[in-house]
Amino acid sequence: MPTPTTTLALGPDWLDPEWLISTFGLLGILAIVFAESGLLIGFFLPGDSLLFTAGLLTADGQYITYPLWLVCLLITIAAIAGDQVGYAFGKKVGPALFRRPNSRLFKQENVVKAHEFFEKYGARSVVLARFVPIVRTFTPIVAGVSGMRYRTFVLYNVIGGILWGTGVTVLGFFLGQIPFVKTNIELILIAIVVISVIPIVIELLRARMAARRGTTPAERDELEHAAQETQQHRRGY
Repeated sequence: MPTPTTTLALGPDWLDPEWLISTFGLLGILAIVFAESGLLIGFFLPGDSLLFTAGLLTADGQYITYPLWLVCLLITIAAIAGDQVGYAFGKKVGPALFRRPNSRLFKQENVVKAHEFFEKYGARSVVLARFVPIVRTFTPIVAGVSGMRYRTFVLYNVIGGILWGTGVTVLGFFLGQIPFVKTNIELILIAIVVISVIPIVIELLRARMAARRGTTPAERDELEHAAQETQQHRRGY
């Protein structure tokens, strides 16, 4: 008999990885991974903790009865497809995305952070962003806005999708078979969430320091200008 895991109570049920998996199954996982990978509305959805829990429940045979290789394959495909849609959206919308007003589901600062991340790491950001919540959602969109060469994006997208989609799921699968992890799953998932948001906290602190210096508006103007320039020089990547 599968050993029930402890429910992670960090928010509403619809953000709890185990509740999502027990309610919607593998199809729900794929839909969330797709949305969180490249749709503007998906930035708040669980990513790393969802994949870890999916691996753990696959090991248990609870809620997910498919073999690990199939679960990893489908998750990786969903992650890659989500980024491809994000890239296409960014390429179509262009620099206008940087002028879009804030709303309940869209914050201009998320785009700005993703652009800074993209500018700092270049093509590698497509892979690295997979492991940074929120930035993971907006980076493929910014790559499209910036006119990153399509073949280069596809290559890094596939690499990132495999490392993240398969890597985190496999990690959950094998760690989930360790008694200590199974009996302390809530603490493990909390640790994953904390670790994943550390880069965001660092960026928020940097942004606060920049705001105190009065540089934030200028930096945003510079980012918009950079987006317009990269749109005109697509061969840069």
